[in-house]
Amino acid sequence: MLLIKLRKPGFNWQLIQQVCTDVIFICTMSYASGGLESGLGILLMISLAGSSLISKGRLALFFAAIATIGILLQEIYASLYIGPYTAQFTHAGLLSMGYFIVAWIAHWLASRTIASENLAHERSIDLANMAQINQLIIQDLQEGILVVDKHGKIRQCNIYAEQLIDLKSRPDYFKPHSLAIDAPQLASRLSLWRENADTVFDLLCLPKDNIMVRTRFVPIENNPDASVIIYLEDTSRTQQQIQQLKLAALGRLTANIAHEIRNPLSSISHAAELLEEDGQLAGAKQSGTANNSRLLRIIHDNIQRLSKIVHDVLQLSRREAVNTESIDIVDFMQDFIHDFCLTEKVEHSVILLDSKDISPDCRINFDRHHLHQISWNLCRNAWRHSSQQNNSITVSITYCIQNHRILLDFIDDGPGIPTHQIKQIFEPFFTTAANGTGLGLYIARELCETNHASLEYLSHIKRGHFRIICRDTNGHA
Repeated sequence: MLLIKLRKPGFNWQLIQQVCTDVIFICTMSYASGGLESGLGILLMISLAGSSLISKGRLALFFAAIATIGILLQEIYASLYIGPYTAQFTHAGLLSMGYFIVAWIAHWLASRTIASENLAHERSIDLANMAQINQLIIQDLQEGILVVDKHGKIRQCNIYAEQLIDLKSRPDYFKPHSLAIDAPQLASRLSLWRENADTVFDLLCLPKDNIMVRTRFVPIENNPDASVIIYLEDTSRTQQQIQQLKLAALGRLTANIAHEIRNPLSSISHAAELLEEDGQLAGAKQSGTANNSRLLRIIHDNIQRLSKIVHDVLQLSRREAVNTESIDIVDFMQDFIHDFCLTEKVEHSVILLDSKDISPDCRINFDRHHLHQISWNLCRNAWRHSSQQNNSITVSITYCIQNHRILLDFIDDGPGIPTHQIKQIFEPFFTTAANGTGLGLYIARELCETNHASLEYLSHIKRGHFRIICRDTNGHA
């Protein structure tokens, strides 16, 4: 036991020493008990079998030879030095044959065990590779996948499913998650499906971001009571693809229509200007008749509205080349706020620039014209929905240390966007304004994505809050 604990000498030498000790000890006991007639020689077979299996058969015949030599030496010694003792060499020979047979059987069993162990090791490697390949495959799928056992425990899922149901950590076989706790709506649907596999479910609205998903349950081994694979298909992606196809066709159509509208619109505008300069109209104005003047004003207002629609539609159908440059975001926003207030005739005190938590020379990579257009659209929306008092609009610039991103927030003190409209605000031609085109936010988000940035609406506060997530000059996203 001491040598085993010290692990000295090596394994094979310790095994040889112990087998030799067993042979000497059992042969001595057999001699002291009257020779082979005592039957103690059979005990060596147990020692030989165990040692042969432990050594995986490599020393089996060697141990059998040592046991045979020990038994024969014991018989020879007894026949030479004990007078009345009759040597039983036939018994010793048969016992020795038994030793070799046991050793050979142990060797054969050890060989089979080694082959089974190698096969199991190879199969485990294959299974590990297959599991890794399966995991890589499901990670790249464009839908969420959950593997749920018969007890309602989530055994496996991909990253997209984690994001959809907002899992805090990834489950595994030893630390599964409870589907009833993490996604009670899915657990309820799974229970209904287990009762009737033909149940047809409507789209499921997940609590996180109000995402609409289509659920599909597939049993493993065709047993609904066993493990089940749950597929979560985000319908917003399909809707986006359909929307992109519609916009592509709509863009070509509207571009042609806009070009056709622009020419007669210019003629109407020019004719209205000529009418306004006409002497008879001037005389009518002096005589107190303002009907024609009011009609001309209506014509001018509608011409400007149509011109804006044509401009937005043309901008929707084509994209200019991006001219990215390094912009000092603080200086840019200061100049932008000054220009915006002068052009829109807004008091400068209405907009508060909050940049105290950022370094003065913080720079972003962005197209200056695109950033100006995005900021103008967001500030104009904020002004329209705010209380239009001092500090009603806050433009905040912060630096996120964790992921090296610059956050540009546009916050107004208005009521914010209703929850049921949040999913639609970035869709083209969606607007709540009577004279709006519904293209402002859509174009703003498209321009952000063109500059490797993102535009999102934050609904965690009861105010209007849009955020632009920009790249810094070091190229971080």
